[in-house]
Amino acid sequence: MAICVIIPALNAEKTIGKVVEEVRQCGFPFLVVNDGSTDCTAERLDRLAVTAIRHCTNLGKGAALRTGFSWAIKNGFSGVITMDSDGQHDPTAIPLLAATAEREKIDLLIASRSSQFEQMAGLRKYWNRFGVWCCRKRTGIAIDDSQSGFRYYSARLLREIELSAEGYDMEMEILMKAWRKGFVIGAIPVSARIADGRATSHYRPVRDTWKICKIFLKFM
Repeated sequence: MAICVIIPALNAEKTIGKVVEEVRQCGFPFLVVNDGSTDCTAERLDRLAVTAIRHCTNLGKGAALRTGFSWAIKNGFSGVITMDSDGQHDPTAIPLLAATAEREKIDLLIASRSSQFEQMAGLRKYWNRFGVWCCRKRTGIAIDDSQSGFRYYSARLLREIELSAEGYDMEMEILMKAWRKGFVIGAIPVSARIADGRATSHYRPVRDTWKICKIFLKFM
């Protein structure tokens, strides 16, 4: 399997260097999608000499991931692993995700933070639990973290599913569309370095949680 890593980045000048170096050590090709950063993220990426695509303006995490997916498919990769640029995910788990997906023939594999839900703040703490419960009741999907951005996607899934969401709701959109089309979905426990990334994330608790809920309700 030829797998690459996609890293959407927004104003990540303080963290992108370490994330890139750790991903590089894993030996997987990777792409950083600079989603209209207004800090020094672009300059940091230039110095790191990485493959990067830059959005002229901030389009949203979902749009950045779609850009990355298109690049991966165009370049013939059989699978994609996504992770955030703020350092909350542990790049050393990338080989585990790739190997598990290949061994078990999984199309969408989520690195689950369910053991850390109690460490999350505010709406994230409750939405993650409620979201998992709703997904199981509606779909029967055996996952325990519906919102982790640390994931594996097969190219087969990415080629067949049409995505439209531009923000954090894209990850719920692709989960529900993968379920509807009968793709194999799974999860493995992978602890995040920071349970919800609240100190570094651009997630807007009320607005983004509502958008995620609307995506789920659409499939009810």
